[in-house]
Amino acid sequence: MGTFSFDIVSEYDRAEMNNVYQQIEREIANRYDFKGSPAGIEWLADKKGLKITGSNEWQIDAVLDIVRKKLASREVSSKVLDLSCQVNESNMKATKEVPFVEGLDKDKAKKITTLIREKFPKVKSQIQGDAVRVTSASKNDLQAVMAMVRSANLDFVTSFTNYR
Repeated sequence: MGTFSFDIVSEYDRAEMNNVYQQIEREIANRYDFKGSPAGIEWLADKKGLKITGSNEWQIDAVLDIVRKKLASREVSSKVLDLSCQVNESNMKATKEVPFVEGLDKDKAKKITTLIREKFPKVKSQIQGDAVRVTSASKNDLQAVMAMVRSANLDFVTSFTNYR
């Protein structure tokens, strides 16, 4: 009997983000409270995030609300948004850059491997670059690990690839 494996990665679906972006643009254009204001969004370089524009911080928060709703309606976690950047206000206009979170750094990968080791001692997990490879002789154990990682309240997005 062979062993089975999969990788845990932190990435987002670019096509879904494109759809979300178009839906947000449409809603901003149709919202009465945004008429005549600088409210809008545009892509950051390489489509790795959004630049939100508004007349003030309140309006940026309103656009961010729309972003979260559109992500949720397309079943994309809002954990993909890095909201740590500050709002820049100048010339009667406010902007906020919201990059997308992607990739597992060492701390996030360690958090995942520790979680797996505690709950599933028979399952092997090892950090490989910006992914965590999980291996086991039992497919059921791997599916249980996937369910556990999905239900764990991690502060970043996780997805599963290379299921073998």
